[in-house]
Amino acid sequence: MSRQTEIQVLTAADVARCLSKIDVLKTMEETFLARAKGDVIQPAQVLTPFPEDSGDFITYSGVLGHLKVFGSKMSPYLPTSATPIVTAWTTLMSMESGQPLLLCDSGRLTQQRTAAVTALAIDRLAPNESKTLALIGSGPLAMAHLNYVLTLREWESVRVYSPSLSQNGLKQATFLSLDSRILITNSAEECVEQADVVMLCTSSAAPVFNFNDIGKTALITSISTNAAKAHEIDPACLPDMDVYCDDKISTPHSAGEMLLAAERHHWSADSIKGDLSDLVSQQCQKPDYQRSVFFRSIGLGIEDIAIAYAVYQQSITE
Repeated sequence: MSRQTEIQVLTAADVARCLSKIDVLKTMEETFLARAKGDVIQPAQVLTPFPEDSGDFITYSGVLGHLKVFGSKMSPYLPTSATPIVTAWTTLMSMESGQPLLLCDSGRLTQQRTAAVTALAIDRLAPNESKTLALIGSGPLAMAHLNYVLTLREWESVRVYSPSLSQNGLKQATFLSLDSRILITNSAEECVEQADVVMLCTSSAAPVFNFNDIGKTALITSISTNAAKAHEIDPACLPDMDVYCDDKISTPHSAGEMLLAAERHHWSADSIKGDLSDLVSQQCQKPDYQRSVFFRSIGLGIEDIAIAYAVYQQSITE
């Protein structure tokens, strides 16, 4: 069997090495352009609960017709007495042979594609004159978001808040070392005040800040977590915002704040202004910021499969 047809089994370290040589942001942009052209199929996510409320797992599937591959990622959510355990593994298969190509640890892969998708949205949605960036969260995903977004605008101020940061001098130093403009704030209120862009990068299943604390119209991005109906923003805010998302078909059926806003606050998915396919192909209007803008990413199978394919291609050339 040739090297090109061997099944690649990659650990987290293998994936990290391959990712260091891949333009993840470009990969995401190309994927959503292909989606706009009809070359990509995005099935709905499937949430499967475990018995006795002991957790769940989500299956993220996707088909990339232009690359002749398909696959899925399975990501369990395992509650503990402390931080929930979230892992993920991705399988990649050939549309031509039906054979598996890749099995890989998806922790770093998911982290990077999630941050790149948020960055793609900010690049398309944030006003060009944006100066103040706020980040709530301090984990690896938050760090990845900063790395992707710091160069997108001429930020004058970059504020970071997380309850754990005040007790962790080493983590504070790590954030501060990224850029001289970064300031660690003492509260969510201080972090978001007068911000042009607010990135929510937490594992919280409930709102992490007060929307009114911003004090102006802003772009708010959210990734949330895969707990049932998890949300980082108050669902009651959605009817008063221009809402965008990663996929206007799938996202409203999975995003917690959208489900709750539809149930309790007379919000409708029909009011979504556009998704990433629309934005990258210029098929929707950009916001005028007469009111605040919300971008919600749930993480899509096509994102996982696209970056897994890029990792696979890199792995067989090494």
